[in-house]
Amino acid sequence: MKQDKIHIALVGNPNSGKSSLFNAFTGLNQQVGNFPGVTVDKKTGVFNLDDNRSAELIDLPGTYSLYPRRADEWVSYKVLMGADTDIQPDLIILVADASNLKRNLLFCSQIIDLKIPVVMALTMNDLAAKKDIKIDIGGLAADLGIPVVAVNPRKNKGLSELKKVISKIQLDAGNKFRDFLDTATLAPSAVAKVKSVFPDWSDYACIHQLINHQDLLSDQEEKNKLNAIVSEEQFNTTKTQAEEIMQRYTRIRQIMQKNVIETGPLEKKLFTEKLDNVLLHKTWGYLILLTVLFLLFQSIFWLATYPMDGIEWAFAAIAGWLSDNLPEIWWSNLLINGFIAGLSGILVFVPQIMILFGLITVLEDTGYMARISFLSDKLMRKVGLNGKSVMPMISSFACAVPAIMGARNIENKKERLLTILVTPLMSCSARLPVYTILIALVIEEKYYFGFLSLQGLVMMGLYLLGTVMALLVSYVMKFFIQIKEKSFFILELPMYRAPRWKNAGITMVEKARIFVTDAGKVIMVISLLLWFLSSFGPGTRMEATSARYESLIQQHPLQEDSLKKQLNTELLANSYAGVLGKSIEPAITPLGYDWKIGIALITSFAAREVFVGTMATLYSVDEEDDQSLREKLQSATYSNGDKVYTLATGLSLMVFYVLAMQCMSTLAVVKRETKTWKWPVIQLVYMTILAYGMSWMTYNLFN
Repeated sequence: MKQDKIHIALVGNPNSGKSSLFNAFTGLNQQVGNFPGVTVDKKTGVFNLDDNRSAELIDLPGTYSLYPRRADEWVSYKVLMGADTDIQPDLIILVADASNLKRNLLFCSQIIDLKIPVVMALTMNDLAAKKDIKIDIGGLAADLGIPVVAVNPRKNKGLSELKKVISKIQLDAGNKFRDFLDTATLAPSAVAKVKSVFPDWSDYACIHQLINHQDLLSDQEEKNKLNAIVSEEQFNTTKTQAEEIMQRYTRIRQIMQKNVIETGPLEKKLFTEKLDNVLLHKTWGYLILLTVLFLLFQSIFWLATYPMDGIEWAFAAIAGWLSDNLPEIWWSNLLINGFIAGLSGILVFVPQIMILFGLITVLEDTGYMARISFLSDKLMRKVGLNGKSVMPMISSFACAVPAIMGARNIENKKERLLTILVTPLMSCSARLPVYTILIALVIEEKYYFGFLSLQGLVMMGLYLLGTVMALLVSYVMKFFIQIKEKSFFILELPMYRAPRWKNAGITMVEKARIFVTDAGKVIMVISLLLWFLSSFGPGTRMEATSARYESLIQQHPLQEDSLKKQLNTELLANSYAGVLGKSIEPAITPLGYDWKIGIALITSFAAREVFVGTMATLYSVDEEDDQSLREKLQSATYSNGDKVYTLATGLSLMVFYVLAMQCMSTLAVVKRETKTWKWPVIQLVYMTILAYGMSWMTYNLFN
């Protein structure tokens, strides 16, 4: 009897086309979470099979073999070994790169010997053809004893055939698979003893339990039994593993000779190699890298201008219309100055966030992101990191939380810790709304040579400042973190390929949805809380202020408009928010900030992007409703008539937001990754001191 829903795990080597196949099958019908107990992304999706059954597909982290080294590889390993109680796949789809089949077959052969039902999805067939590699798919399937289907997820080729194969496969077929290797011969006596205690395990699973039972088993009694067998049999892990790999490659060589023909001349240069001669050149490579990053930041400003202006105008018009047509009562005030102002603070930055993530996805898809790691390794080593640190650091331009999780790919403990400690200095997308509003306020809209935007150059400068400070801090910290371990930088450079625009589109929509729902919730809650704190005050301060101004308006009716504006300002100053802001004002005055900016700094510790929502709420309570936030901030003045947002204040505030640790989520994930509060506390202290000091210097330099 067939199950109504089957659970499928998608596995494969890194860069084998696994993510493309996942996206082709599931489209937007996917969810991103975390594997229990670890901070590795867990992507699941649902699709329908030809026999009307639904299939839940889980995309496991890429791994080269069943001998894990990194945290994400351990996640895949535990699922395949049946040690993850939450994920028990009925079937495995193994994605294999046809242009690099020999290496992919090692992992495939190991899964076959675990006796799990498996189907091979053969990708990169177009690339294999360009290399003049011909594969006899029928012969390969016969020799492996599993179904093999050629697919091209980018063009949706072979997907229906793969679905048909999955529909027909018997989910108990794993036990009927023939052995790729007779793995019992690697340690016959030890395997026999394990099988006598755990008869359901395959011979190959027994070998892995002998090697990794401390990590795979939860029951202490079972661990003790295996410990006893390891001791009695004097089981040698290294020798057994080496013998197994040698035997596997001997058999793989035979299968390759029989089913794979490589007719192309050895000296034939592929397009990728020719392109790498330029993009990885010791001089041109770095110039091209800087150009790519420069165009990335220029594009964020240039492409997002029109949709952002449109959203800003729409919300200003809505707030103005509601203000004119609703009665002056507390709930209309809450709707306009709390809800509408908070919502505009969220949605106005969606275009920039979508563009940033879309462009980063294109860089990853084309294969250029891996080249950035390669180019950066030499520089990274000088500051105590390695080339693999670049990927988390670049990812943190989007968000520091997944970027810090991505540092699990770094095997060296010291380099991983340094990467985690400096990654939050890279400017994440949450800072983007703050930079955008401040640059628009204090930097004039000026172009050099007709196309170089001064605002875009300042934006790039802020990103470079964060990057330079991250490298300097890492260089200093490497002398204080005493972990001695050899470091290696091994990186696979994927082939250059055309970007998948559909994939970029899916990523843009998904990241915008996450920003609006996750960050949006925080912004909205804080906006509504701020409306309350800004609209009410301790004791009878607010009532006394209102009574005083009502009397003044009666005495001077011709000055009603200016007196009402002064009343709004004084009411805000006497509210709970005003009292809180004024209490920290002495500490932030040396940086050029007033008490309203002080409130924004405090609320930003929940999430940096809350700054804009905070200012929108504070100035909505204080100002006219038919102005945009930018116009309200530009017209903000002190009681003596001086502008609040001068060039010095704006630059000081930008520098503060570049360097300050204002993200509780980041601190929480650092604690989870390092398993101690020591490093998040160090991070919070050093980044706050650095931000305060550099902002003070900036303000005094430009004041």
